[in-house]
Amino acid sequence: MDPVNCRSAPEGLNMDRLLRPRVGAVSDFQFGAVATETIEDTLLHLAQQNQQAVQEAAGRMGSFRETRIVEFVFLLSEQWCLEKSVSYQAVEILERFMVKQAEDICMKAPIQLRSNEKTESRNWKALKDQLFNKFILRLVSCVQLASKLSFHYKIISNITVLNFLQALGYLYTKEELLESELDVLKSLNFQINLPTPLAYVEMLLEVLGYNGCLVPATQLHATCLTLLDLVYLLHEPIYESLLRASIENSTPSQLQGEKFISVKEDFMLLAVGIIAASAFIHNHECWSQVVGHLQSITGIAVESIAEFSYAILTHSVGANTPGRQQPVPPYLADRALRGAASST
Repeated sequence: MDPVNCRSAPEGLNMDRLLRPRVGAVSDFQFGAVATETIEDTLLHLAQQNQQAVQEAAGRMGSFRETRIVEFVFLLSEQWCLEKSVSYQAVEILERFMVKQAEDICMKAPIQLRSNEKTESRNWKALKDQLFNKFILRLVSCVQLASKLSFHYKIISNITVLNFLQALGYLYTKEELLESELDVLKSLNFQINLPTPLAYVEMLLEVLGYNGCLVPATQLHATCLTLLDLVYLLHEPIYESLLRASIENSTPSQLQGEKFISVKEDFMLLAVGIIAASAFIHNHECWSQVVGHLQSITGIAVESIAEFSYAILTHSVGANTPGRQQPVPPYLADRALRGAASST
């Protein structure tokens, strides 16, 4: 590989050991025909995106990935026969849009406190009411926008959306629906093609296939989708357990929680945890080999991968990963977790 590309790789991503000669074909893995150069470039791009997202993680990120919201999006996507990538994309679009809306409201609060209290308090309440009252409309708009990003599959028409909203008791016009989509697009500066954990999972599975992973990639892929759903639905309890393990304390401080936000936005870390947990479910004897491959590809510490897979397994199927017969040790090291652990 071009040494310039290697030097430009984010810290921890081992591009030199990214791909070895393929030991054997992965029989039914549909991505097996992709050229190694394309895989390398794509993984490097994903790693750079992930590094930027982790660095830019804000204190309120993740506040709208609540179980009921995620479940609503998943069920709606299933009802409309959308592929899995669309549901994850919709959750991420909605998350960023709602965070942006909440930030805009909060930014107006100091100004309102210095102004006429009675008049401004009414305006403040009106802004919050508008945010709440239009939430279902915004959610549906995010799903519709996500479906348009995968237009090769299926686009949800305005008629379908309006009929769905009407069935829920919401009477909107086609113009209002279009305005809602435009509001989401403008709020996010039309940057809605956001990376999702699924993209990282599938790219790492592609690399594992080339590197001779003993567990068939197609089997891992199917289980990874199920576990990724569970992580989205159990987002808070899984990450709370990771935080408590990393600081050896059942009651993290607010500062520790804020520093931990960057871990919640680390999709590469989530992807290796998902794949490791999937590998353990399929063949625990090959678990160490899979984790070793993931470590060499991403540079993420084996202990961090084991910790994350342990959290996923215990919150989903209640299993233990290899070597986890003792209480959970606090070592999600070498990642942003150390920042949380050192802040007391």
